Parts: sequence; C-alpha cells; structure tokens
Amino acid sequence: VGVSLSLAIIFGFAVTFFILKYRRLAPYVINTTNLLMTVPSIALFALMLPLLSVVGIGIGKAPAIIALTLYSLVPIIRNTYTAIINIETTIIDAAQVLGMSSWRILWEVKLPIAVPAILGGIHTAAIMNIGFAALAEYIGGGGLGVLIVQGISNAFPMMILAGAIIVSLLAIVTDIL
Repeated sequence: VGVSLSLAIIFGFAVTFFILKYRRLAPYVINTTNLLMTVPSIALFALMLPLLSVVGIGIGKAPAIIALTLYSLVPIIRNTYTAIINIETTIIDAAQVLGMSSWRILWEVKLPIAVPAILGGIHTAAIMNIGFAALAEYIGGGGLGVLIVQGISNAFPMMILAGAIIVSLLAIVTDIL
C-alpha cells in the first residue's frame, strides 16, 4: 500500500500538472482514470497478470502494486485538479498583479490553497488501497490478504475473521492518522 500510494502521488501529481497545462485533455484523462474505478478490483488484479507477463513480470507483488497504483490515481488526480482549477480568480489576479510568474503562482498560491483537497484525495486513496490490497493475495501479492484467502480455502472462519479485523483496524488507524 505504501509503495503503490507513493507511486500514485508521484504519477498523479505529474498527470495533474500536465492536464493543468493542457486543459483540453483534462476531461479525457479524468474520464480514463474514472473508467479504472468501474473495473472490479479483483478483475484489475487478474488483468495485470497477462498484461505484465508480456514484459516478464508474472505473479507477485509487482502486478498488485501496479493495480493499486492505478486505483489510487483516481482520487489523487481528481481532487488535485478540481481544487486547483476552482481557486477564486481574484486570488490568481492578485498574484499576477504582484508580478508572480505562472510557475510561482502554482507553487506559492494555488498549491497551498489546494492542500486540504489534495490531502483528502491521498487519504481516500490510502483507505481504498488497504481494502483492495487484501485481494492482492489472489495474484500472489501477499500481505494481510493471505489470512483471508487461506481461511476461505480451508473453510476456517476464524482465520477469515482475523484477516478481516486486521485489515479493518489498519484502515481505521490510517483514517485517524
């Protein structure tokens, strides 16, 4: 979850800055990432296997990290883009009157104002990823999903419950932090 979230933050910000510069592409990029959310997580994990086997990456953590990263892009890109484009024009006008370049306006005006929404997107992505990561065991991704999958395979409800409780507690602690 930590690796996929870190990658999603890096790629999500890069994509957001790109669509801020080329706004006509924004609806296409945002709709494409929204489309990813319509694919059930277990199906996305399953799709990673044949797609990544072409480049020599098979079963394991890599397909799980890539799938979780793709899921994380949605709230990060959407929240960051929406927060930045919805900043009041009077604030931007004031920064321009002060002689700030567009780059300085982005870094010193827009981003600080957008921080709460950006952090909201990262928060949402983190919580979603914890739940989705439990399914990564189905493609050999390991993690806390091992308890759940082994419990299902062995018809051992206590193991399923233990895995589910641990995943839930991790999500709650992450939510609090």
